[in-house]
Amino acid sequence: TRDGTAPEPEPSTPFTDVAEGAYYDEAVAYVYERGLMQGTSETTFGPDVTTTRAQVVTILYRLAGSPAVTGDNPFTDATAGWYADAVVWASQNSIVNGYSDTVFGPEDTITREQLAAILYRYADGAGYDVTASGDLSGFADAGSVSSWSAGALSWANGAGLIQGSNNQVNPQGSAIRAQLAVILMRFVDNVAV
Repeated sequence: TRDGTAPEPEPSTPFTDVAEGAYYDEAVAYVYERGLMQGTSETTFGPDVTTTRAQVVTILYRLAGSPAVTGDNPFTDATAGWYADAVVWASQNSIVNGYSDTVFGPEDTITREQLAAILYRYADGAGYDVTASGDLSGFADAGSVSSWSAGALSWANGAGLIQGSNNQVNPQGSAIRAQLAVILMRFVDNVAV
């Protein structure tokens, strides 16, 4: 600058609700700059807002480069324009399952074990190393992990994606946007290589 002082660094995101130094601020910038996650408005990220199944699938669709989609959407409840292609793509690539052959639950809050399963299937389908394995028995709530998600959650823990807190892995707990941003950053840096 003219007065010899260093210029103020430009913020890497426009989000006023992402405090500098928060455990998720670097991750929010990371996913925002890569076009994986957007804000809940032009100036807010919504770090404490829960994440839906449609949002997670859309993020992974973007990570895959938003490939062209052909074929019919089997889910009668997942036809909204902003996520329909992502849901069809994820279904066709065995990344997601619906609750039934025709019901996906796009607006349902995603649980941590659902997120682990979806990330595992995406990684496996992309040919990434999915051999990591964590020991969930050390978590006080390990007995509440659903049998269908145990392998994926163990992988997500072993790969450092889902670490748990307060001796809880919280499999049926929701994944808030701040946590999802952190998990996605870890996924891209540690798994998708």
